[in-house]
Amino acid sequence: MKLLTYKTQDSDEPRLGFIHNNQIIDMEDFGEISNFPLPTTMLELIDMGFELVEELNDMIADTEPAFFEEIAYEMDEVTFLAPIPKPRKNIIGIGLNYTEHVAESARTLDTTGKLPQKPIIFSKPPTTVTATNTDIIKNTKLTSQLDWEVELAVVIGKKGKYVPKADAMDYVFGYTVINDISARDCRREGQWIVSKGQDTFAPMGPILVTKDEIKNPHNLNLSLKVNGIEKQNSNTKFLLFNINDLIEDLSTVFTLEPGDIIATGTPSGVGAGRNPQEWLYDGDVIEATVEGIGTIVNTVKEI
Repeated sequence: MKLLTYKTQDSDEPRLGFIHNNQIIDMEDFGEISNFPLPTTMLELIDMGFELVEELNDMIADTEPAFFEEIAYEMDEVTFLAPIPKPRKNIIGIGLNYTEHVAESARTLDTTGKLPQKPIIFSKPPTTVTATNTDIIKNTKLTSQLDWEVELAVVIGKKGKYVPKADAMDYVFGYTVINDISARDCRREGQWIVSKGQDTFAPMGPILVTKDEIKNPHNLNLSLKVNGIEKQNSNTKFLLFNINDLIEDLSTVFTLEPGDIIATGTPSGVGAGRNPQEWLYDGDVIEATVEGIGTIVNTVKEI
């Protein structure tokens, strides 16, 4: 399923929906016409288990097209919010997870250039989350080196501890896009939270695609443009630690829970790795794309 959190022109209340025949169907309304009570938020849906997604797919297939017309919105009639607007916990970030990005970081940042032997883990607070078509806030009192990082994000679907690599995909609910915005001059003695954790530094969306719609998450093109000029272009097949590796490792460190979000890392082409280095400024427009999911578009706003 292609799931989204959205709001209508008449209300600021977040709504849960899905995309069907290029229209948005409200989840709660679909439940009413189907006589099957359905959740009203993405986290509630995830909590109910992936089996519900399979039931929903069957229900959608059995529903007459005329019924959808009564509860459908056109794409331009709604505002897309982040799929999970308020995560319960910090987003789990993975650093230096593409070989070429390891090399470019060593040239311009304080990293060693050695390939990590285990995943490098950091986190981004829930307040970093923002939606497509919103502003990324650049606080000029904190940073003059604002940078971009397109990433495939994995959304966990069930609780897991000490998950074997071979079973890891059983714990995935779906996927979305994250732009891991980074203030390169805000790292403190090797710690990344100030660099990665400022408000609006995790644009997410535009939708959440359930795992059954993505045949191979390890063969997805991902790219990023700034003001229409391509800066990053790679594929998830070049992940140093793939999704199975990450879930095994992370679940050894701490318990993974439904709704947890893992940003799997970015390929080469970030601003800090360029010669000369490039940074984001007021009015710059960033488009981050992952194949099979979509594109998030954000504009830098300096304060």
